[in-house]
Amino acid sequence: MPRRTSVSLNVVERGEGLPVLALHGWTPDHRLMLGCLEPVFAGRPGYRRLYPDLPGMGASPAPPEIASSDDVLATVQDLVDDLLGDAPFLLVGESYGGYLARALARSRPTQVRGLALICPIGTAVENADRRVPPPEVLRPDPGLLASTDARTAAEFAEIAVVQTPETLRRFREEILTGLDVADREAMARIRRRWTLTEAPEDGAPFPRPTLILTGRQDSSTGYLDQFALLPHYPRATFAVLDVAGHNLQIEQPGLFDALVGEWLDRVAAEAG
Repeated sequence: MPRRTSVSLNVVERGEGLPVLALHGWTPDHRLMLGCLEPVFAGRPGYRRLYPDLPGMGASPAPPEIASSDDVLATVQDLVDDLLGDAPFLLVGESYGGYLARALARSRPTQVRGLALICPIGTAVENADRRVPPPEVLRPDPGLLASTDARTAAEFAEIAVVQTPETLRRFREEILTGLDVADREAMARIRRRWTLTEAPEDGAPFPRPTLILTGRQDSSTGYLDQFALLPHYPRATFAVLDVAGHNLQIEQPGLFDALVGEWLDRVAAEAG
């Protein structure tokens, strides 16, 4: 199949076996997904994990031709064609990456053997249209913020529901590192045409094992708009985690690991 774009995405790869493609959210880079998923796969051999940087994020370029979410999705389609061909794979997406992952599953329904969504954008794509709870901090630590540089403290406090040294460390290492290197000009260009031309749920329901994780205190994408996705995903486990915001993977790591592991078990049972 000829390439649809001129962009080659930067990809970090771990392990061998059944491919798992992990798509990060808007502005961070692959380290967000690598940080939360590698602990899950540490005791699970047989998976080839692929962690790309989306265009304009991390080390992936976004030339002027990349000017919409449709273009971003096209680069991911190219990546699948180049690295996986028509081989089966698992798909994980976080936030905006979850939006893209649903569209990818729509276009490759027989190839995607399982879909996991972490705090995904739901039925309302634009921020102003979403039903979200107000920001709320359930585990504050003013001393921690006071001892942190002002810029990091502000970025962390804007989204953190759980403020601990560990969540701050992971925010700094897995999220802030990506925020620091994003191509702001390219992202502003893409953001102007953010909604995909074809909605991910316009096609037939996705019949394979699915996981949808949301945070009860997620003031970015919420949890109500994701509940509305359930008719399209008849094999979905849907979980709303308390004491968890948009970074639920670092605020509820035990539940995250358990639920992702159970999803992998369900996918494996389907293949047996």
